[in-house]
Amino acid sequence: MNSELPACAVVGHGRLGTALAEALRAAGVRVDGPLGRGATASDAPVVLLAVPDGEIANAAAAVSPGRLVGHCSGATTLQPLSDHHARAFSLHPLMTITTRGATFTGAHAAVAGSDENALRTAEDLARALGMIPFTVPDADRAAYHAAASIASNFLITLQWAAERVGGVDRHALAPLVRATVENWVAEGPRSALTGPIARGDEATVARQRAAVADRAPDLAPLFDALAAATRDLAAGAPA
Repeated sequence: MNSELPACAVVGHGRLGTALAEALRAAGVRVDGPLGRGATASDAPVVLLAVPDGEIANAAAAVSPGRLVGHCSGATTLQPLSDHHARAFSLHPLMTITTRGATFTGAHAAVAGSDENALRTAEDLARALGMIPFTVPDADRAAYHAAASIASNFLITLQWAAERVGGVDRHALAPLVRATVENWVAEGPRSALTGPIARGDEATVARQRAAVADRAPDLAPLFDALAAATRDLAAGAPA
């Protein structure tokens, strides 16, 4: 067992709660759970709520006083916890969780704490999972979470659109997507940008747009919006 970290009860047996409980246990932390939502939790000194944002306050109210209580929401401040507990923290893995689970090692984690000890616990839990903790000011929480959704959720929507328009299997598109992401990481958005808009070939862009309107007309507004944003990036918009 990891003697440096207190025992932790994980409430919420969805994808995130299950993945966190398994990963913390593998890291040597004594874990109770994942427990069902609404569970009063064990006598563990730390309780981590892996529940939907709208259920955080109710889940926190079900935890007996005297515990250090945390949530895993990216967009939510500590307020729903602080209404019920004097000491609180948050730990949001900047990582996607699927039915196959997740690998937290190497990911970043947004953390917050009501005091130094609470923040240190959040940081220690993140590091035990192999993650890199960083803080996000309360005023920036919604924008931070929006960025995460753009980077992950919207990327999936784009690939869904690409499959529909081109009729190309995702396994054929995957190497292109992976290389594009690696180029973006290594070089930044403007240097990594390729294709007809980057080289000013508007005739090709017009043919692409016509093909989208023919194959998937409902996606034409999306193509137009993305083309306009890509022109801005190519022209030197803030990157």
